[in-house]
Amino acid sequence: MIESPIKDIPNKTGLRLEPDINKVLLRDKFQLLIYKIIDPMVKGLIRIGFTPNTITTIGLALNIGVAAIFILGVEEGNRGDFSYVGWAGALILFAGLFDMLDGQVARLGNMSSTFGALYDSVLDRYSEMVMFLGICYYLVGHHYFISSIFAFIALIGSMMVSYTRARSEGLGIQNKGGLMQRPERVVLVGVSAIVCGVVAEIIGGDYKLYLPGIRFHVFETMTIFTLPITIMAILTNITAITRLFAARKALDERDNSLI
Repeated sequence: MIESPIKDIPNKTGLRLEPDINKVLLRDKFQLLIYKIIDPMVKGLIRIGFTPNTITTIGLALNIGVAAIFILGVEEGNRGDFSYVGWAGALILFAGLFDMLDGQVARLGNMSSTFGALYDSVLDRYSEMVMFLGICYYLVGHHYFISSIFAFIALIGSMMVSYTRARSEGLGIQNKGGLMQRPERVVLVGVSAIVCGVVAEIIGGDYKLYLPGIRFHVFETMTIFTLPITIMAILTNITAITRLFAARKALDERDNSLI
């Protein structure tokens, strides 16, 4: 579920960590644009009888399908066949659509609930872990060992971005700042996987670029998919650490105000 950061209400402690307003406005405008596009679909789902929890469950099932495609890419495909990566990327984006639909169904259908918010958060974590399971399996299976390490680090960072926010809110503060939140992660992985699959059909799955004087290749087809994951591994952990220190500042201020 994607929530607008502008609509946050201060909790009972009155403490809130505000993200950069320009980034908030840009993200919020983009979300509103997406909502306008998907609202007819949302209303149709409500008329059919879909509930937010049902849509959230479908999103998890689709991400299990993503992992299955990556696994099939190892068991049935070969190292130079990136068609599995491309199809997995398309399914990642399609599953991400359901991550937006559940929240809108809850709002427009007046079906919001406290348990629904918890259910959505828990299944989002499962969805992301299952997706990275498939990615790591694919990378290890085709001997991209270093890239598989970065994929695992990206998974750790993704979980910690979500955990620092959740734990901060449990301590009474809002903490949503930073890059590489869930929507950005879904788009980055999905788009890079699709582009990798498409480009592989053009230049070939075994393409490698060498530069004069350098004994190893500096680029290969798989880099189109693994480089964004490497960037994600760095940015997610930076965001998690940034949130940690921002929470520390807010909590210290609160503690000092009670003395």
